[in-house]
Amino acid sequence: MNLLDQSMGNIARDIPGATAVLHRFKLDFCCGGARTLRSAAEKKGLNTAILLASLERLQQRDEPQDIWAGTDLPGLIEHILTSYHDVYREQLPELIRLAQRVERVHGGHPECPAGLAAHLETLAQELEEHMAKEEQILFPMLTRGVDSMAVYPIQIMRAEHDDHGKALERLDSLTRHYNLPDRACNTWQALYKGLQTFRRDLMDHIHLENNVLFTQVDGQQGGAAKSSNPSM
Repeated sequence: MNLLDQSMGNIARDIPGATAVLHRFKLDFCCGGARTLRSAAEKKGLNTAILLASLERLQQRDEPQDIWAGTDLPGLIEHILTSYHDVYREQLPELIRLAQRVERVHGGHPECPAGLAAHLETLAQELEEHMAKEEQILFPMLTRGVDSMAVYPIQIMRAEHDDHGKALERLDSLTRHYNLPDRACNTWQALYKGLQTFRRDLMDHIHLENNVLFTQVDGQQGGAAKSSNPSM
């Protein structure tokens, strides 16, 4: 199948390095992972020839597909906890502190990201509540193999991921896509660099859950349904 007609979630999952390309073109492969590459590129008015060439070069590399293929659910979950949940809890308080300082010191600057600290505080609270649901309810279910009961919690997590995607769009808007003004101070520079790292992490995190972890659960449930119905 032509890459343009594949979903961005599948491309991000199956082509090593594709997430970096999609990040560069500012394409949402996490919450918007179900959309085809063609529809997403056309909406943004992107040059599809350049986009395709970048992805096809990655396909030609002699590298294994999907580093998480075959990884069991507990292994995936442990990676999510240590690489994302734990990191956010260290990352966000410092980003909030930096945003508060920039707004306090440079409030009169026309390019000051007014409202950024408050937005980050709300986002941090929403993320904490989301992660708690995963850590206390969903992930223990999956670790114990109680996949049949995970359908509704996964639906809730996917919906909340969509909300996180909207929060990232607001972050892009507040920072003018992380464009620094001339002679920006070190605090302002550190803030925007940290926010870009956080944005990439959250997009990769949502992709890993939506398009890898939850897809594995869906597949296991489908396999269990077939085994219980020999006529299928």
